[in-house]
Amino acid sequence: MHDDQVRDGEVVLPFDPGAQENGPRCVFIGHVESPWKNRRECPRNVAIARARMQEMGAGAALHIDAPYRPGLEALAPYEYIVVLYWMHQAARHIIVQRPRHMPGRRGVFSLRSPVRPNPIALSTVRVLELDEQNGVIRIDAIDCMDGTPLIDIRPWNADIDMPPDWCERMQSNDHK
Repeated sequence: MHDDQVRDGEVVLPFDPGAQENGPRCVFIGHVESPWKNRRECPRNVAIARARMQEMGAGAALHIDAPYRPGLEALAPYEYIVVLYWMHQAARHIIVQRPRHMPGRRGVFSLRSPVRPNPIALSTVRVLELDEQNGVIRIDAIDCMDGTPLIDIRPWNADIDMPPDWCERMQSNDHK
């Protein structure tokens, strides 16, 4: 367990979800290349990562292992992708957290924190360059450590991924 990561007032599970024998298994399809070398350097979300990486002139990439590279076929038309990755150094036993950037306590399901029973993270990123043959996708930003394992990549599609009334709500908020 990662008891050194528990803050005052947080609630931990009586077991470590990562040590459970039941449940599905997933494979890692590659890894993330990022400028963040340790957890303390990592931005707390992709929006902050985008700004910091732009300031630094840094890049990021997704490296797909050879057996999974055929899965990149026909990805080129998509400008944005959703990346799912495994936050391999995150604690998994804290179920109620006290985020540093928010007041009070919050259940993990109300946060995007990597500290959760299944430390799966996701970010929607812009594809800058796609090299199908070598399995490299250059992206605009990512908020995880260099070497973070990749779980999956999905095309982002506004018709599917945008909440149905989002545009109308945003337009009405702009006119208030």
